[in-house]
Amino acid sequence: MERNERDDTKVENDHDLEDDHGHRKKDKKEEQEEELSVERIFENQEVPSWRNQLTLRALVVSFVLSILFCVIVMKLNLTTGIIPSLNVSAGLLGFFFIKTWTKFLEKSGLLKQPFTRQENTVIQTCVVASSGIAFSGGFGSYLFGMSETVAKQLTEDSDAFKNPSLSWMIGFLFVVSFLGLFSAVPLRKVMIIDFKLTYPSGTATAHLINSFHTPAGAKLAKKQVRVLGKFFSFSFLWGFFQWFYTAGDGCGFAEFPSLGLKAHENKFFFDFSATYVGVGMICPYIINISVLLGGILSWGLMWPLIDTKKGDWYPADLKPGSLHGLQGYKVFIATALVLGDGLYNFFKVLSRTLAALFFQLRGRDATGALPVADRSSPETSRISYDEQRRTHLFLKDQIPTWFAVAGYVTIAAISTTTVPHIFPELKWYYILVIYIFAPALAFCNAYGCGLTDWSLASTYGTLAIFVIGAWAGGSHGGVLAGLAACGVMMNIVSTASDLSQDFKTGYLTLSSPRSMFVSQLIGTAMGCMISPCVFWLFFKAFKDLGTPGSQYPAPYATVFRNMAILGVEGFSSLPKNCLYLCYWFFGAAILINLIKDVLGKKRARFIPNPMAMAIPFYIGSYFAIDMCVGSLILFIWEKIDKAKADAFGPAVASGLICGDGIWTLPSSILALAGVKPPICMKFLSRRTNAKVDAFLGS
Repeated sequence: MERNERDDTKVENDHDLEDDHGHRKKDKKEEQEEELSVERIFENQEVPSWRNQLTLRALVVSFVLSILFCVIVMKLNLTTGIIPSLNVSAGLLGFFFIKTWTKFLEKSGLLKQPFTRQENTVIQTCVVASSGIAFSGGFGSYLFGMSETVAKQLTEDSDAFKNPSLSWMIGFLFVVSFLGLFSAVPLRKVMIIDFKLTYPSGTATAHLINSFHTPAGAKLAKKQVRVLGKFFSFSFLWGFFQWFYTAGDGCGFAEFPSLGLKAHENKFFFDFSATYVGVGMICPYIINISVLLGGILSWGLMWPLIDTKKGDWYPADLKPGSLHGLQGYKVFIATALVLGDGLYNFFKVLSRTLAALFFQLRGRDATGALPVADRSSPETSRISYDEQRRTHLFLKDQIPTWFAVAGYVTIAAISTTTVPHIFPELKWYYILVIYIFAPALAFCNAYGCGLTDWSLASTYGTLAIFVIGAWAGGSHGGVLAGLAACGVMMNIVSTASDLSQDFKTGYLTLSSPRSMFVSQLIGTAMGCMISPCVFWLFFKAFKDLGTPGSQYPAPYATVFRNMAILGVEGFSSLPKNCLYLCYWFFGAAILINLIKDVLGKKRARFIPNPMAMAIPFYIGSYFAIDMCVGSLILFIWEKIDKAKADAFGPAVASGLICGDGIWTLPSSILALAGVKPPICMKFLSRRTNAKVDAFLGS
């Protein structure tokens, strides 16, 4: 009995010690949270109303940066189709321009409203929305795939084309680009507050903007802008210098056979592009290695081997662009890889989305978060100060659901009436069916993007190509109908995921959902005007635009058109044994993705990406070498000084991309004005050079 009492006392004491230890642990945790709290830093700063977040100066800066970023995205679209995330560049340049302006006004005593992180978020949202239209507008894919330039390269359905025109491109984008925004609005609370989706890019951008507006972050941002400016100037001047040596075809530094003439013939050379060195510094290492591996596999092994089968597998007298020859193998095998990778990720994200929704709805009372990997269940008993403040302000400025529904229905009605006048092949009932299913697909894409940071807009567009193209049939303009349907679908699902990312950024920077929605609307409207004008400049300035082997080959325009042909005509258009190779590569893409998922994140980073591998199959791997040089520079820099590489690497890369990208504007204007470079620098073999000398001497 006495012993039991002592034991009970010991147990009680143990419980007291545990409670005391638990309280100390809890107090310590609260102190740590207090130290790590972002909103405590900004506690004394008043949050401007949603109207005051949308300042005139922010919109002016957004317009200027939108032109810059639309030019950059257009150049990337028309060369390789690889578009890195430009959020950091947009946030950094927006901060720099407004900070410079407000500092000048402050010294003059004219500053009425200080520069806030909410205003910075508005600029970033507006710029990314605008430059996003340069991608989803299809200028390097479905829209340019309709043109006569691309159609005449192929033997099938070469008479079915619609040449670009500024009027119909702007009209088309205005009637299809806003639907995705209205479809995402009713789900903003569910996505951000209830499901607590991470949206990695949106979260990273928010942390970046928050850091800019702290004292230490502002100092670092100034240094980053200085570095960006230096490399911007270098890149711009390097592009200008190279221009002097490009007086004819095959001239200039871009044609330098750095790995030998034979390698140059097979598209293996360093073309001195500052843009793709910068892209290589931003893209993950495995993406750059994947592109290089794809180039080695295709241009180093497969195409030379298939070329030896000329006269056996395909006729020897075909035109170089015929899909019944070597070109067919290049295009359709690349398409098979893209489809395999895209469809695998589509079903993976869809299954995760459905599973997450099921668990979320099933355990709604138990937890407010999704069962996402690497995230433990949140404590429902306590809500952090940051979360309380953010949730309160996020729910304060509501956008009425009736407004979103009315907006969607109105624009859908206008679009259903208007688009068939632009594309007679795309009947009104095809568009109506797309708009009935589009909100569900937009939700899936926005939800999946929140889980994985992966937007599958191109894959949804591809599905529209096959469904609508097959429905219309070859005799009723199925190729153009499929490509136009792709545009309708891509714009809806792409803008929906973009707005959801922006809502997450706004949530973390205390920016109003209303200001995010309005800035996205304004940015989209800017993009609908700026992007077609930038493309028109390229189209008029560079006469060989879209031609294989040219400065701007627009590879995805050919790929998308061939998908439309495949959807309409089936496999009859493929050359001998091409279908078996397509099956093999389609299966290989699925298998590679499966292996990546089975191995887990730690080992999966060493497995190549099939989508990235497919890009050089058609255009060659010259840009892959540039990207790998960028990766190598960053890798060595990280080994020497990781802290500086992490802080200034994105600024260096952005400077290289922006400088070379903006040089495209003056070079296009010079081409339109008929001003030609004075020098042609060519590289010849010794034997060819001897023949040229003998000819000139005779």
